[in-house]
Amino acid sequence: MTVKDIESQIFSGKNISHEQTVYISDNWATEKICELADKVRAHFMGSKIDTCSIMNARSGRCSEDCKWCSQSVHHKSKIDIYPLVGKDDAVANALDNHSKGVGRFSLVTSGRAMTDREVDKACDIYNAIAQKCSIYLCASMGLLSKNQLQRLKDCGVGHYHCNIETAPSYFSKLCTTHTFEDKLRTIDWAKEVGLKICSGGIIGMGETMAQRVEMAFVLREIGVVSIPINILNPIEGTALEAAEALSDDEVLRTFGLFRLVNPQAHIRFAGGRTRISHIQARALRSGVSAALVGDLLTTIGFNIEQDKKLFSDCGFEY
Repeated sequence: MTVKDIESQIFSGKNISHEQTVYISDNWATEKICELADKVRAHFMGSKIDTCSIMNARSGRCSEDCKWCSQSVHHKSKIDIYPLVGKDDAVANALDNHSKGVGRFSLVTSGRAMTDREVDKACDIYNAIAQKCSIYLCASMGLLSKNQLQRLKDCGVGHYHCNIETAPSYFSKLCTTHTFEDKLRTIDWAKEVGLKICSGGIIGMGETMAQRVEMAFVLREIGVVSIPINILNPIEGTALEAAEALSDDEVLRTFGLFRLVNPQAHIRFAGGRTRISHIQARALRSGVSAALVGDLLTTIGFNIEQDKKLFSDCGFEY
């Protein structure tokens, strides 16, 4: 199984199999995987990097016990706690990102889901943003009902974000208050109302490379258009605060394998980028075609102007 064999197969529109991916993962050198992933990215996605920004629109007091998350009431992390943000603050945040050339903007809320009243408030915010600028609207609000997802779609939201977080075979080791099937049901409902799906996960939570490959294939089956790959940033007070960092090779190989399995989805830089700042340029040449820019939920991100320079230096259009 040569690079040319796999390249020809993917370029002709034929997906690689799970068996082929496991072989590549087990036998190919990191540079070999990443070089092909970069070719696949260039062929299908071009050189324009897709950018998005997020706003922590409701923080803390989450009932779920996800081991990585500082917003869970089951943990003792030091974070800001507040209800759904006001319209003026959210609009100002969206306008600021739009003025800096960011393509997408998402409200992200802590908690298992949102009440109908909260969804109404969120829709009011989205309507206000749409009146002020043309930034593309996304939402990440947990396990919403189909009716609530429809209301988001009706007010102009185009993408719904719901991470599957990890492989189905590993999910129950990380969260017990909801199931992998709960995630898939929400995603199915979002698709049914016409929303495009942004879904990925976090690497470095104790999963194996085989389980990362498993996750990549589930995302392909779902038909996601954007796959954010977060690198765990262990936060004091969470159950994973002592998790060991992944090696550079593991991170790069993961980006590359996700690209080979999902050639026509955006593979997106997401949380934890500060942990790989020394290899960001290499990661951008390992299949990445999109990035979360600016500040994250409970951690500081990168300056947007610095990101613009990084993308340009790596041959991307912003």
